Amino acid sequence: MKKLALLAVAALLAVPFVRSEVTVGKPAPEFTLTDTNGKSHALSSFKGKWVVLEWNNPDCPFVVKHYGSQNMQKLQKEATGKGVVWLTINSGAAGKEGVYPAAEINKKWKENGAASTAYLLDGDGKVGKLYGAKTTPQMFVINPKGEIVYSGAIDSIKSAKQDDIPKATNYVKAALDEAMAGKPVTTPSTQSYGCSVKY
Repeated sequence: MKKLALLAVAALLAVPFVRSEVTVGKPAPEFTLTDTNGKSHALSSFKGKWVVLEWNNPDCPFVVKHYGSQNMQKLQKEATGKGVVWLTINSGAAGKEGVYPAAEINKKWKENGAASTAYLLDGDGKVGKLYGAKTTPQMFVINPKGEIVYSGAIDSIKSAKQDDIPKATNYVKAALDEAMAGKPVTTPSTQSYGCSVKY
């Protein structure tokens, strides 16, 4: 009996560390986060719009690959130019790699020409764990009904080399192009690659 009680306590203690997994075709889990300008954003407030979620750590070499080459910014500008809401999320805990004060992130974002709709701070990691975010970058595309139509990597070549970008299939661009045209997404789910999210 004592052993069962200890196991029950251990199970309860483990709950906060369990990561959810979202499923393509299912509703995207609701969340509310504050951006680097102190503004609150609820995912449900964007219902009726296409939404991209991008997990970010500005110091991760795989993230640097896509920002240093302007690949991510180009994708952001193309998407937001079509009315897509692009939410960049940092789920890193205080003191971990890639976690900076809001003002410093805003400065970095201005310098590198990022064009996301908002940079959201998820310091306690709740939203990252809710989505099962494991890497930076990791991407999700959500349709106007609030359903996930793509989950996974930004592209098909798992490297930190900028030279690989032109040779890769950009899964996020393909998913947006197909879904926004009313077509089924050819590759709705892939395994993300990059640095581990610094929970």
